[in-house]
Amino acid sequence: MLILAGLGNPEAKYEKNRHNVGFMAVDALARRWGTGPWRARFQGLACEGSVSTPNGPIKLLLLKPKTYYNESGRAVGEAMKFFKLAPADVIVFHDEIDMAPGRFRMKAGGGAAGNNGIRSITSQVGDAFRRGRIGVGHPGDKAMVMHYVLGDFHKVEHQWLDPLLDAICDALPFAAAGDDERYQAEIMRLAPSPKADPKKPAKSED
Repeated sequence: MLILAGLGNPEAKYEKNRHNVGFMAVDALARRWGTGPWRARFQGLACEGSVSTPNGPIKLLLLKPKTYYNESGRAVGEAMKFFKLAPADVIVFHDEIDMAPGRFRMKAGGGAAGNNGIRSITSQVGDAFRRGRIGVGHPGDKAMVMHYVLGDFHKVEHQWLDPLLDAICDALPFAAAGDDERYQAEIMRLAPSPKADPKKPAKSED
């Protein structure tokens, strides 16, 4: 089994925020690969599904924690323990301000880089889980970060966001088979990121 968890905040007022792009990714994955209705489980909303891989079908648990972004580890940890899974069986999709809008990177292990949701998960299950990092860009001023991530995506941003979410779904068999490098490459092939704004400073994608 593979847990696909998204980071976000559960109230309707947060639904279209950049900080909720992890929820958006899991919603899209549920539409593409889910087979059951969302229901309350593991301190969140969960549904099940499956994805075909060259090695056969892999069961999925799609999870949206209702613990709010900064306490996401409580839900992810509970689901992991219930199914007796290892961190490598978990992919967490989340927003990444230190990556340009439309970029996507897979990463296994490492630090939280200031992301409180990732820090919460690490405190519950260790740091070896896999992360699907979705670039949303940086406002250019550290003091503006909170306002920026809790702001809605602009209409023009959906020109790259919607194809990216589709690609995250379409390429999932590679991630389910454990080939994160191929998953990342296929997503960026299917949904090339927009050209960088020359007025904004370049950001690290490590």
